[in-house]
Amino acid sequence: MKIGLVFPQTEFGSNPIEIKDYAQTAEGLGFSHILAYDHVLGANPNRTEELNGPYTFLDSFLSPLLLFSYMSAITETIEFATGIIILPQRQTALFAKQAATLDQLCSGRLRLGIGIGWNKIEYQALNKDFHNRGRRIEEQVQILRLLWQKPLINFFGKWESILDAGLNPLPIQRPVPIWFGGHAKPVLERTGRIGDGWMPNYREAVQAKPSWDLIRETAEKNGRNNSKIGLEARIHYKTGTKSNHKGDWIKIMQTWNDIGATHVSFNTMNFGLDSPMKHIQAIKDIANSIGLSK
Repeated sequence: MKIGLVFPQTEFGSNPIEIKDYAQTAEGLGFSHILAYDHVLGANPNRTEELNGPYTFLDSFLSPLLLFSYMSAITETIEFATGIIILPQRQTALFAKQAATLDQLCSGRLRLGIGIGWNKIEYQALNKDFHNRGRRIEEQVQILRLLWQKPLINFFGKWESILDAGLNPLPIQRPVPIWFGGHAKPVLERTGRIGDGWMPNYREAVQAKPSWDLIRETAEKNGRNNSKIGLEARIHYKTGTKSNHKGDWIKIMQTWNDIGATHVSFNTMNFGLDSPMKHIQAIKDIANSIGLSK
């Protein structure tokens, strides 16, 4: 099971020296990957239209692909995962180009978690339809994989068309792995049918298992080898800070491993760590407590 980190960007700030320290420390400690959340816009919570979701304009988000472009230049082995990119609010061909470029620059260390999101305000601002996003994302995945594997494609879909055109350069990975985030039944079935992995937001493995079982059953029904589908859990730093955190974290990791998780990411956000140095110290504590080594 690969052990990574959620980059704590809502609390970390955007100082490039501190980001460099974080990325290089994470790699040096032996973490396998860094995962970053995605939001283009944050809205005013006092707006007349109700705002759903946990983030507002006060929460800081760096663009994950640009963040990883920077991190990839100052690291050598650590991998990068988006968790998650809100794909239907983006132009598919443009995103394919950006991801292919990053995959080239990071030497194939990219993994893309995607989803449909909850923030209607972002969709409005980016001129994309919020209401058909679940249906459109499957067509987008099909386009991405074609563009990442063939120098020229012809595609005529319900929402998008590409006539005898392609990307140059293609990514290192052909195609770049695509994982899905979300818990709704259509998302789970979509993951089973076409996903490379699943990124749930459950705190405990026992909560995730019924959904994970559905994904694996759907994969089998569609003639896929479900052992090839990955599962990434998130472990919250606070679960191990009160007493025997080494035992707590290892125990939680084992419960996820028992149901077949391939990756876990430790999240240090929302626990009172009010400086980049405190977040860096926290990941050192995690690595030391779980016996992580390269």
